[in-house]
Amino acid sequence: MEINWLVIALTGIIPLLTGFIWYHPKVFGNVWMQLTGMTEEKAQQGKMSLIFGLTLVFGIVMALPLISITIHQMHMMSTLMNVPGFGQEGTEITQYYNDFLSKYGNEFRTFKHGALHGFLVGLFLVFPITAVNSLFEQKPWKYTLINAGYWCFTFLLMGGVICAWGTH
Repeated sequence: MEINWLVIALTGIIPLLTGFIWYHPKVFGNVWMQLTGMTEEKAQQGKMSLIFGLTLVFGIVMALPLISITIHQMHMMSTLMNVPGFGQEGTEITQYYNDFLSKYGNEFRTFKHGALHGFLVGLFLVFPITAVNSLFEQKPWKYTLINAGYWCFTFLLMGGVICAWGTH
């Protein structure tokens, strides 16, 4: 099972696209700006090429652990990879792994399944982190829900794409 690096790179774009929609003034943008004290003038002072470039890089970095979170077959590989002879043609362990993949390699490899796992990452990892930060920043729950909701939606999409097309 090999990582499809093109899909991983394209998945890194998802946070940019969902951010454009989620934080658009007609969705949550105006409320978010009010809650953060952001203004149009302040937003325009940001170095957009740096912000977008780093967002893309971080999106790719976030996509990498989603491979093992959304593709269950990766667990089999990680379990066997340190067994002597794994990956060498003709060895018993490599044949066992190849047989496993030929029989079960496409199980749970749908967008829907990956989207579920991506959403769960957002809900059970990102939401609590965002909530703790918001508590210490003394931000209202609306702020927490807007930001955590963005990440739940973003990871839902990223997980779906990675699970369906992230390896070959």
